[in-house]
Amino acid sequence: MNIGEIAKRAGVSRSTVSYALSGKRPVSEDTRQKIQRVIDELGYQPNASARALANGRTNTIGLVFPPAGNHYTGMQLDFIGSVTEAAAAYDYDVLLSPSGADSDRSFQRLLGERRVDGAILMEIRLQDDRLDHLTAVDFPSVAIGRTAHPEGGWWVGLDHTALAAACVHHLADLGHRRIAFVNRPEQLLRAGYESAHRGLDGFTKAAAERGLTVRTYCCGDDAASGLACLERILHDDPAATALVTLNEAALGGLYRGLAQAGRQVPRDFSVTGVVASRWAETVTPQLTAADVPAEQMGRLAVDLLVERLDHPDTPARHHLLAPPISLRASTAPVGSTPAGPAADVGASTHP
Repeated sequence: MNIGEIAKRAGVSRSTVSYALSGKRPVSEDTRQKIQRVIDELGYQPNASARALANGRTNTIGLVFPPAGNHYTGMQLDFIGSVTEAAAAYDYDVLLSPSGADSDRSFQRLLGERRVDGAILMEIRLQDDRLDHLTAVDFPSVAIGRTAHPEGGWWVGLDHTALAAACVHHLADLGHRRIAFVNRPEQLLRAGYESAHRGLDGFTKAAAERGLTVRTYCCGDDAASGLACLERILHDDPAATALVTLNEAALGGLYRGLAQAGRQVPRDFSVTGVVASRWAETVTPQLTAADVPAEQMGRLAVDLLVERLDHPDTPARHHLLAPPISLRASTAPVGSTPAGPAADVGASTHP
């Protein structure tokens, strides 16, 4: 069923039907109702592509998420789900595009064919050619993370520098002097992934400030890599008593490695980091961590993008989040067991 058949049955021109559907020109109420009755009788649904041509909007958001490895982490999946739900509240669909650099054909189709009204980009790099390209062609977008120079951009970010530093200060306050840092995979660090670089920067600066002995490690996004990484940590420094991790996917392996080495958490070894709360709460003992607010970040990203689409002249805005460290059961003073109720520690404060 098409506009021509509707026009024939309603006794009006094709253009009148088009105007009634798009609202581009006024149509008398009697004519509009006549057209609507025919549409209701026929069960007509306007073609999405035709509707986009008529009003210049697809009511679709693109979510660009370059695959970081063989699978996505729980944090990434939580974020994707939150974007989909938030977009639906604005009556937007979400088109997923697992693409990377601006030369990627999927990414180019997304933009060149105007399949979406705007885009949300995940896994931001310090130097990100995708954002450079979107800025050059004036395509509305919001980034999840910050480039090296985020001024004047639309983005939602997590302050990995402050959060990693807060983890270090928390452990130092408990008397830990030899601490390891478990980062994301080496290929992501080489590629300039913002979270991996800023987390490492926050860790090393805070450790230097507190005069700690530290070692840093890259680790694959899976439990087996976490186990192997923990074995390296204890091999390199058997006297280490704590670690900070940004790698939630490796968390189970890190715990398993400590158990196999006879290190009880937190009596013999403390563990903390920056991970999604549902992962922190699935390990035993539950992880003391800065809980990544993936769902909140997804909602904020959609809010910003819709604002940018509806009000193109609005000055660029951003949100930088630094959630507190949730004290659970995986950290304790050196050589003792934890005591006291759960609490929160501010991300950017320390004695």
